[in-house]
Amino acid sequence: MRRTSQGRRRGRRPLSVVFLLIAALLGTAIAASAASAPPPPGAPSLAPLASLNKASLTGWAQTQLAKDRARRAAPRGPLSPVTGLLGTVTSTVSNLLAQAPSSTSTLVLYDTTGPYGYLGELYAMAAANLSGHFGTVTAKPVQQYTSGMLGQYTAAVYLGSTYYGGDLPDAVPAAFYQDVQASTKPVTWVGDNIWNMGNAVGVPQFTQKYGWDPTTSYFADSTGSIGNVTQVTYGGQALTRKIPAGQDGGILRPNVLTGAGYPPVTTVATALDSASGATFPWAVRSANLTYVGEIPFSYVSESDRVIAFEDMLFDALAPGTATQHRAMMRLEDISPDSDPTQLRSMADYLYSQHIPYGINVIPVYTDPNGVYNGGTPQTETLAQKPQVVSALKYMLSHGAVLQEHGYTHQYSNVDNPYTGVTGDDFEFYRAHIDSANNVVYDGPVAEDSTAWAQSRVTAGLAAFAAAGLPRPQLWTTPHYAASAADYRVFGQNYSARLERSLYFAGTLSGGTADPNRFIGQFFPYVVNDVYGTKVLPENLGNYEPVALNNHPPRLPADLIASAKANLAVRDGFASFFYHPYYPLQPLKDTIDGIKALGYTFVSPAAL
Repeated sequence: MRRTSQGRRRGRRPLSVVFLLIAALLGTAIAASAASAPPPPGAPSLAPLASLNKASLTGWAQTQLAKDRARRAAPRGPLSPVTGLLGTVTSTVSNLLAQAPSSTSTLVLYDTTGPYGYLGELYAMAAANLSGHFGTVTAKPVQQYTSGMLGQYTAAVYLGSTYYGGDLPDAVPAAFYQDVQASTKPVTWVGDNIWNMGNAVGVPQFTQKYGWDPTTSYFADSTGSIGNVTQVTYGGQALTRKIPAGQDGGILRPNVLTGAGYPPVTTVATALDSASGATFPWAVRSANLTYVGEIPFSYVSESDRVIAFEDMLFDALAPGTATQHRAMMRLEDISPDSDPTQLRSMADYLYSQHIPYGINVIPVYTDPNGVYNGGTPQTETLAQKPQVVSALKYMLSHGAVLQEHGYTHQYSNVDNPYTGVTGDDFEFYRAHIDSANNVVYDGPVAEDSTAWAQSRVTAGLAAFAAAGLPRPQLWTTPHYAASAADYRVFGQNYSARLERSLYFAGTLSGGTADPNRFIGQFFPYVVNDVYGTKVLPENLGNYEPVALNNHPPRLPADLIASAKANLAVRDGFASFFYHPYYPLQPLKDTIDGIKALGYTFVSPAAL
């Protein structure tokens, strides 16, 4: 937040509100040493790019579609089963039945080979985080799969992000293809290489079990066009799909077969080609296989088609889950500099509506360069502001849950990226604003380490204690950005975080986290993430009446529309935050609209 010319603070939206799930990527296909918060992600270029919105998946998409055209043009041989397959299948079935899991567990498999192999781990972390809602998760490169492994888990997810074929040999073990075909265990197959399974197990065997032919299913239609798919319908909700021009690798269009001998195929979600008005399946299900025609983790928003994938996991991992829709909210960027009268006003309204809520409190306010204090540096602790502390205690007695929102919510005495003032800037990450008015992620701060992050948390807790406040129950990272080491520190100090997060390459492999390759993610339900921490959802963003850094305003109607899209998640949340220095009416409008959709507000502490 920052002051206006009248001296009142104006909210500055956390920079990940319209976060793209692919953030800063580096290598032959994706960007670089810096990532931007605005739009999203993607791809190619070995040279560092100045900001994320300049990154693209163009190279990956071109490779994808070129390989798909070559596969369509390749001559097809006779459709016959692979010699000896039936004996292997019979043996595998016995293995699968003998190794049934005792609790809910997910096997996440991902690609690592080829020029875009690094994408696999990023996508796998996103899938693993979601699967962490249901139970334990094991993530492995797909080439590490061995015969019978599927039987050790409740279900599996394979993320096909590398198109195998042509000059790139198939890295998926034959054992995986055979086990999927032989098993009744639910398998969610996302993206590429389902046609290789069809060829490996025999097209007749595949079509007779699943009712569609992946070897004659392609990402483009017969004219070579992928169309312009802008909407996916799932669970009665129209979900958005916004891919920049030239960066869309298409959606595989399943060739569903009809007639005697073929089982029915259920269309789980439907894609709308806005260019032609035509629709086709975005996801299909038959027997034990659910197939999704694209990786849903790139270029996402709060109403995106990734919501469909998030709910589909229930069918594989918790099919008996009852439908319920819960809402959650928090008041943001409260500090020693906050207006206690405004805080009490918000508390009275929320209490009158029987709405529990979180309060994100920054225990130390600092303006090291006097930006808002006539050039004179200023620092205030909670202990020095008894009226603010009194208001906080009043809120805690009226349904609030205390959450720590960093120590100072700013970094040093530099603009990071705005003013260096508490609430305006990043604390654990460096950032700047480029010439196109994008916020660019530069990487962890120079001092970043486990010890440094712990010192910030410890100092913050001491400041709460000095003010006579209880220990905060939850943590929210300032501007949702920190290093992998920092996230682990937060998890060691708090049982849960309430936020969106960054997940860095190297996390699944156990190697050193790569600060230049990460994926950002927000959740529709509580998850246990790959850092080993419970994360509570924030999936709607926040009220922001003015455009900021190429983000359009976000009004109550926008938050309500995102909440409506999230009704597609059978046991999901509508979670948002609000700055208490804004008027009360937009908060009332937002709450009324979310309630009208059938959501029930719950306390963050209850989760």
